[in-house]
Amino acid sequence: PNNATLSIAGDFNPEEVKALVEKYFGEIPAGADVEKMNPMPVTLAETKRLYHEDNFANTAQYTMAFPTVEMYNPDAYALTALSDILAGGKKSPMYNVLVKEKKLTSRVGAYNMAQLLAGTFRISVSANPGVSLTDVEKAIFEAFERFEAEGFTERDLEKVKAGQETRFYNMISSIDGKSKQLAEYNMYAGDPAFYRKDMEAMKAVTVDDVKRVYDKYIKGKNFVATSFVPRGKVELASEGSVDAGIVEENVLTATEVKIEGGAAEEIKKTPTSFDRSVQPPLGPDVSVNVPAIWKSSLANGMNIFGIKHSEVPLVQYNVVIEGGHMLDDFNAPGVASMLAAMLNEGTKNRTPEELEEEIELLGAMIRVSADDEDITVSVNTLARNFEKTLALVEEMLLEPRWDSAAFELVRTRTLNGLRRSSIDPTYLGSMALNKLILGEENIYSTDVSGTPESVKAMTMEQLKAFYEKNFSPSVTRFLVVGDVEQARVEKALSSLDTRWSPKEVQIPQIAPVPVPEKPAVYFVNIPDAKQSNIFIGAPAIPRSHPDYYPAYVANYKLGGSFNGYVNLVLREEKGFTYGARTGFNALKNYGTFVASSAVRSTATLESVEIFRDLMARYREGVTQEDVDFTKNALLKGNALRFETQRALMGMLNTMSTYGLHEDYIAQEENYVKQLTVDEVNTMVQKYIDPMRMYYVVAGDGATQLKEMKKLGFGEPVLIK
Repeated sequence: PNNATLSIAGDFNPEEVKALVEKYFGEIPAGADVEKMNPMPVTLAETKRLYHEDNFANTAQYTMAFPTVEMYNPDAYALTALSDILAGGKKSPMYNVLVKEKKLTSRVGAYNMAQLLAGTFRISVSANPGVSLTDVEKAIFEAFERFEAEGFTERDLEKVKAGQETRFYNMISSIDGKSKQLAEYNMYAGDPAFYRKDMEAMKAVTVDDVKRVYDKYIKGKNFVATSFVPRGKVELASEGSVDAGIVEENVLTATEVKIEGGAAEEIKKTPTSFDRSVQPPLGPDVSVNVPAIWKSSLANGMNIFGIKHSEVPLVQYNVVIEGGHMLDDFNAPGVASMLAAMLNEGTKNRTPEELEEEIELLGAMIRVSADDEDITVSVNTLARNFEKTLALVEEMLLEPRWDSAAFELVRTRTLNGLRRSSIDPTYLGSMALNKLILGEENIYSTDVSGTPESVKAMTMEQLKAFYEKNFSPSVTRFLVVGDVEQARVEKALSSLDTRWSPKEVQIPQIAPVPVPEKPAVYFVNIPDAKQSNIFIGAPAIPRSHPDYYPAYVANYKLGGSFNGYVNLVLREEKGFTYGARTGFNALKNYGTFVASSAVRSTATLESVEIFRDLMARYREGVTQEDVDFTKNALLKGNALRFETQRALMGMLNTMSTYGLHEDYIAQEENYVKQLTVDEVNTMVQKYIDPMRMYYVVAGDGATQLKEMKKLGFGEPVLIK
């Protein structure tokens, strides 16, 4: 144990914990001395370019890596700043050359990856369809030349530092985050309080430091480049690349994980003063302690929900506009998503670059996104900059830019995302199940981003029409958690109250869909897939239904946790997967029950059978042991359930979206405390029936499609 660090953080008695640590770890004898390893800097005698043909890729991916320095090296801080300046935003040379001007990609990233003994500086590009990675590499060097010629300003560096400060506070906002950082600082820096020096080193980086490390580690230096290209398109690889010689796994048979031999080997045990085979008793259950929630509203109809939380000097707030994807035209989906993306692209009086610069100078994150039932402006900011970020949000909401060049960039980015999804077995299987559960003509069964056809045909006028029709404070709520008082929030919102006039917005009600009368099997063909993605499900209840939480609790031991039956069998016993789950997924208008996992291809049939059989067995009746496990896990889990601003924001969003009482958490806790076997069995009988579900498998049709007929649910239907 003399090379280990134990970090404990939370609400505890230090003397009691020290005694427990001494009891459980003090008897373990020290091992051989472990010498501190010195950094091992890497040098490259020449540049190397490698390529690999990927069976499932539909576009090319390029990565360039330069050897750099280990973590906490003074140069590591300047290299991190360099990565942000080179590719971190719309003003960066990488973005301007590769994305905006040459249109080789919709996204480019640079990252300094400092590790214990050495580090790398990486530039990564997902190319647009058909783009040669030779052109990508040339464009990267053109961006380097622009950086050298134009440089950057002290203001650019201040943006980087402001963002680093916000990220640091976010990182330590949880008990887990604090404990992890203390352990890492002690392990790698030799000082658990090294965070002070770490922050000081970040803040101390100068413009000259950034220029110096660029010259020292990047400019004219050798590198390793990898080109991952679609199978049969080697010509897209960067010029001069050689085959990387990657050997792909050949999965032949499904085998259970077995430990052979060693059974007779005698293991010398450490002498101990107590029986270590006896599990220590669990501590008492804790009651969840949710901070006080305050409510208010504006004259224009916008409702406000807030929680004061001052552990870190941050504020998180969301502006949630009801509607989102469900207000899309079924024949032209994706407008809400595209509109949300466009609101990030500047305002009437600020270009996209100018808006981004203002946000970054505040050390803030502001992002507009759409989902099935809402469009949300999400903000994470230093508390001292709350009003300034809100002024920018107001500008983004009320003064869209409608920039045609930005519109085309957003279109390209969206199409690239859809293209990536089109080869993702998890996405394809999930969407297939959604269509079966909700029906082909249901807007919820289409992707929030739309289809390639609808996105290609989309016009700016469609976005403007959606905005004019559906954006109103009357269907908007403002949620805020952080180091900010109610009076300060209301004062800051006064301008939005005056400027944003309400209008009537029609929110449709989606009719519930029936549960299938019998099971059926569907197959999505992914040729040569090494694993199969399994999705089994049926319509269920929306979040506002009184049975939702009881059903959630009832499912917990079946598959709602790591120690649920499906994971214990498929992962721990069989070794077929890294994880298997079952669960209720619920929104305002609908809900689903889904069982899912990604398993080794040759274990597909057996895995589906195990899902079916475990659900059937669960319906036969749970045990008191199952109920006790669920109660213990959920009640003790409450201790850390709402410790961060992000978690509290999720609670506020759930409460305000589904019209739940502000003490709904306490109500749910009381329900679990009184939980009985009969209550769990009632919910399972009502909502989990494997003989009334759709079974979807996304995998290699050549080897697995016929196997699915052995389930006895009829001929499998091939979807793709």
